[in-house]
Amino acid sequence: MPKQPPSISTGILSDIRCFFLDKPEIATSIKFHSEEERQFYTENILQRTGIGVDTYNVLNIHRIGVEAPATFLFEELLKWNGDSSCWPNHLAKVTLKNGRLDKIKVNLFGWPPDPFNPKKRSKGLELFHLFNLNALKIQRTPEPFDFDNARYLLYKCSGGYPIGIFLMYVRTSIPERGEKEMSQLFMVVSFNFYGNKNLSKLNFINKTWQAVHNRATTHIMNRFKQLCEWHFEEFTNA
Repeated sequence: MPKQPPSISTGILSDIRCFFLDKPEIATSIKFHSEEERQFYTENILQRTGIGVDTYNVLNIHRIGVEAPATFLFEELLKWNGDSSCWPNHLAKVTLKNGRLDKIKVNLFGWPPDPFNPKKRSKGLELFHLFNLNALKIQRTPEPFDFDNARYLLYKCSGGYPIGIFLMYVRTSIPERGEKEMSQLFMVVSFNFYGNKNLSKLNFINKTWQAVHNRATTHIMNRFKQLCEWHFEEFTNA
């Protein structure tokens, strides 16, 4: 049976159903049995980015295998503009400055309509501001010493929640680690709540934030997998 693209969300209620209420097909959040295991895993991912995560209290990692080459996946990531087939863009509106991935603002319900224009912002509308993403590095081609075709988009998060880094990382699968698909996609978040380390130490806040983040991220990654595999099948059958 031919693969199908993910359905497109049509509004806020549709976003809530598609990204929070529906059950994801594949669980993506990586469970760690100890902080040592978490640290070892994160170092394997982050050692090439030059960014340490010891400043932040929580590191959250999701992973999904995709039946498409790493190059193909990364090209799909570079097309990201908040398309609501993979992102809840009616709930959390993505705006790219000058249409580029270097500077991104995410606001609730799309308010204000032009978050990069100070004339259209007001103090009251700051309540709708979720966070900014400012690119630290966009690795478009693998480093010469890479063996797994790693590419990534690395951002500094600021402005609302979370304060930290956000990493979208793609590499070829490593069979020795039990990875069967062509490629692996990782989404990594390191954060402190509103830049406040005391808040980030509160277990209730951590668990609440992670529950919301994990549900949405799992759906986003499942949908991105579906989109990439559909596009790749279309490409190979053309």
